[in-house]
Amino acid sequence: MISIIDLSLRYGPKIVFNRISTVIGARDRIGLVGSNGSGKSTFLKLLLEREEFDSGEIEKPDYVSLGYLPQDGIEVSGKTLYEEIESAFEDALELQAKIDTADAEMAEMDTSSEEYFDLIDQIGAWEHKLEEHEPAKMKSRIERMALGLGFSMADLQRDTGEFSGGWQMRIALAKLLLQEPSLLLLDEPTNHLDILSQNWLEGYLQRYEGSIIVISHDRAFLNTITNRTIHLSMGNLTSYNGNYAFYIKEEADRKAQLRKAYDNQKKEIQRQKDFINRFRSNVKKAAMVQSRIKALEKIELIELPKEEKKIFFRFPPPPPGSAKVIELDDLHKSYGDLVVYEGLNFRIEKGDRLAIVGVNGAGKSTLARILAGVEPFQQGERTVGVNTVIGYFAQHQAEELDPALTALEEVEKASAEAGNEESNPRGILGALLFRGDDVFKKCSVLSGGERNRLALAKMLIRSTNTLILDEPTNHLDIRSKEILQDAIKEFSGTVILVSHDRDFLDPIVNKVLEVSKTGTRLLTCNVSEYIERIQSEAVAV
Repeated sequence: MISIIDLSLRYGPKIVFNRISTVIGARDRIGLVGSNGSGKSTFLKLLLEREEFDSGEIEKPDYVSLGYLPQDGIEVSGKTLYEEIESAFEDALELQAKIDTADAEMAEMDTSSEEYFDLIDQIGAWEHKLEEHEPAKMKSRIERMALGLGFSMADLQRDTGEFSGGWQMRIALAKLLLQEPSLLLLDEPTNHLDILSQNWLEGYLQRYEGSIIVISHDRAFLNTITNRTIHLSMGNLTSYNGNYAFYIKEEADRKAQLRKAYDNQKKEIQRQKDFINRFRSNVKKAAMVQSRIKALEKIELIELPKEEKKIFFRFPPPPPGSAKVIELDDLHKSYGDLVVYEGLNFRIEKGDRLAIVGVNGAGKSTLARILAGVEPFQQGERTVGVNTVIGYFAQHQAEELDPALTALEEVEKASAEAGNEESNPRGILGALLFRGDDVFKKCSVLSGGERNRLALAKMLIRSTNTLILDEPTNHLDIRSKEILQDAIKEFSGTVILVSHDRDFLDPIVNKVLEVSKTGTRLLTCNVSEYIERIQSEAVAV
């Protein structure tokens, strides 16, 4: 369907793509993976012709249509939600408008005129084309799409300007899916979805008729919907005929084979060199020595690929904690007329590893802030265990960095506030891939991933026994998320996590707190088991 041939691109000294080639076929489900900065979003922009390349070709037939969902930055207003989603059927709506106008014109025309019969023929052609869009099903399709992505029926009549950024992206996704382009280009489509909406989207994409290229840092999502993986690394493209789990295994096997071949070649070269050195002065073996010297000169040396830098992350050992960590008693929280919690009772025990889940807007982040002691409430009581020491990572923690300070100054400031004279700010930043002059970068110029890593670095300054983490994986690539996941698994204290990434959560948590408009319920399970329970409950109803 689309061929990419020897494509090259560089930004100054940085090689983004070095003569990469691949083919995107019909019904391909491609996961585009690689570390932050490897060129994933740039790859999509090249396909969209929004970015120019230095050399190579992109061959795309005229009949292929592309639909693109960026990570963020889409906002609409002035229409109801229903009208905005309905605009996905713009072609059909234009055809219907033409038919309606033509019907009105016919009422004023001479029924025996040639123009009258020409217009009848034209209306017939328009109606035939309109039937392809199945207008009778438009309303139900719009409603199913909106409900699947987490909107309510009441939301359909709200002005789109009332919806926040995350919901704006859901509106854009709804329109894009209904347009049904030949190739869907999705850049982090699950970033703004809760667990249930993400589960619905997975099912929808599995049934999608066209091709898909998706950038995602959610391993479970990639494993569910993709059948190919394209890995971008240090200017190179490698294609694997399987999902993310397949790619991980194949890449490990390929590296192991290459390492084995490299070691064998190294041993063979050394063996030949030893022979040459041993018999260099032996006249009888001069011909053999010369032959082996020439053979060595012709050997094509195996090169091991350069390894990308990885972060190293470990939380400080927790101080001893009390049996009761945090307790909420008859807690009431509202924002004006919006009631979030009414009489909430909840207790967190030492050693709990809890995931807070629920639809967006149900109050997950609000609960995390209340537990952390940074959000006021109207009624009730919050008590903290005698020895509880809380470390809190807010959902927008990275946005609270001082833009005037450097990365090093931010960590030094956090160290001073924590009274930790033994901390090593440079060492902590180095562990999180801030190397050399990177530590002197102003916070204002840091990328999203760098800002999140800096916010995590500040958490390493203070020793805590209770971690409250609200969406800590935002802007982290898959490998960095795995390292953070390992660090949380190694942490022996209490952990409370708000996240929609079930692959990240499953190995960490042993309890799930479901937050909804009707209340809360605590389940002893991981997130995948929770989703299975929700699905079985829906079938039972």
